[in-house]
Amino acid sequence: MLSFIKTYSRTTMATHSNSSFLLHLSFIINALYIAVSQPFIGVNYGQVADNLPAPEASAELLKSTTVGKVRLYGADPAIIKVLANSGIGIVIGVANGDIPSLASDPDSATRWVNANVLPHYPESNITMIAVGNEIMSSGEDGLVSQLLPAMQNVQNALNSASLGGKIKVSTVHSMAVLTQSEPPSAGSFDQGLMDILQPLVAFLKNNESPFAINPYPFFAYRSDPRPETLAFCLFRPNSGRVDQISGKVYSNMFDAQVDAVHSALSRMGFEEVEIVIAETGWPSRGDRNEAGATVENARAYNGNLIAHLRSMVGTPSMPAKSVDTFIFALYDEDLKPGPQSERAFGLFKTDLTMAYDVGLHNSASTHKNPPTSPVTPERETQWCISKFDVGEAELQRNIDYICGSQVIDCGPIQSGGACYEPNTVLSHAAFAMNLYYQTFGRNPWNCDFSQTAMLTSQNPSYSDCVYPGGSI
Repeated sequence: MLSFIKTYSRTTMATHSNSSFLLHLSFIINALYIAVSQPFIGVNYGQVADNLPAPEASAELLKSTTVGKVRLYGADPAIIKVLANSGIGIVIGVANGDIPSLASDPDSATRWVNANVLPHYPESNITMIAVGNEIMSSGEDGLVSQLLPAMQNVQNALNSASLGGKIKVSTVHSMAVLTQSEPPSAGSFDQGLMDILQPLVAFLKNNESPFAINPYPFFAYRSDPRPETLAFCLFRPNSGRVDQISGKVYSNMFDAQVDAVHSALSRMGFEEVEIVIAETGWPSRGDRNEAGATVENARAYNGNLIAHLRSMVGTPSMPAKSVDTFIFALYDEDLKPGPQSERAFGLFKTDLTMAYDVGLHNSASTHKNPPTSPVTPERETQWCISKFDVGEAELQRNIDYICGSQVIDCGPIQSGGACYEPNTVLSHAAFAMNLYYQTFGRNPWNCDFSQTAMLTSQNPSYSDCVYPGGSI
């Protein structure tokens, strides 16, 4: 864990001009995000189960969401076919067991592309082929040494089919390829893997393909189950953690892990190689010894992650853009081995209803009956305010988190701002928390703040201080 904590007080909040215009613009952008598919938000479609819906039903489910990409672990033709003309990007996978034949025989790679890509493309928008999954940390030295040759042969097969610039070739890594990730600026890869990683990442650079990795803040919390770690992992208000080398401030574990990978690539001389998050998620249940595996935490992590991606704020080392991220997973997979959590990552149940709502429903969907949970009647306008029995220290932490995020404009509660008076922590926290709630989707979990906030239907605006509001 990063050891030093930096706090933002009201006196260190940035003051921005044209605050009302910027706030209005942020609302418009968020509304547009919710109404259309988002290419930077994807989902993993695993199939290690015996109770999954038919591919046709799953395709309709995906079309009713804002998910822009789907990652398959194989190349199931039934799924690829039903996603034709949907606009949804598709990542298909080469099984680990197929790597030896693809590495040793270029004709095998050609046959694989001919069988799994050419019958579907371009009607089905295949964007990338992931050759193997977490091979570098598998301990199988034979597969590790054959990985790059297999990728090269698949790339050559695509080039021969005139698809080299249209479909990328990569492989997916676990965070175990890093030996150091804290602080993020010191991120570095395992030196024992460098003989393979150096030419592999050079291949990615030369072909403009991404470095794909699977960060899971859930595992970081499971190994350090303190309340402050949970808040850091779930994008909840916290005091922030400072990288003592770079001085950058981190408000969540996801950004810290992504920037650690960026630092490791930069240290190798490949700063410009794009990073794709091939998997990340949080289980809704687990064994007794699996701290934090609850529905509430899964909803918070995935919902707040999606809001974070939609904000386009980026990470401290890669600001102003969202890293393409595939959330694990579309469904629970009841046949997966291991602890209970392995079978509990699904965003949706196999009856096509939501396991919990993370704000993926596409409000502009033209599907008459999208297979999601029953639609609830539109509720009245609500605002997020401070609970009155909460201590000032907790409310100040909320202010520090929100106003230090560089996304929310806290100018109105700065000296001279329309909402500066009354100059109390309670009043300033209420305004800041409502801004956060209204900006990031107006979902219940956006007005939680470790149970220090509540929703109200009474407009808290006063005098010239206007609290933004909207129907949910």
